[in-house]
Amino acid sequence: MAIARRLFISGQVQGVGFRYFAQRIAARHQVKGYVKNLPDGRVEAFVQGSEPAVIAFLHDVAAGPRYSNVTGMEELVVEPSKEYSTFRIDE
Repeated sequence: MAIARRLFISGQVQGVGFRYFAQRIAARHQVKGYVKNLPDGRVEAFVQGSEPAVIAFLHDVAAGPRYSNVTGMEELVVEPSKEYSTFRIDE
């Protein structure tokens, strides 16, 4: 059974390869959704997949890539969507 989460990640998360990092870990955990930069400096992500895969993604994304500094991550429980067949970077 699939679960889904919408994330709002704050800290030093833009200009450090965060979206590409998220895309790589999404592929590793076989989850679907998107990641994008927000105008306020945060990163938004939507992720869905099996519960263990989503939990593993959340754990990894909270650590961030090497040059990032994640200071907060708001996690909202949302319904899975049939819109996503991959994990993509949105502009």
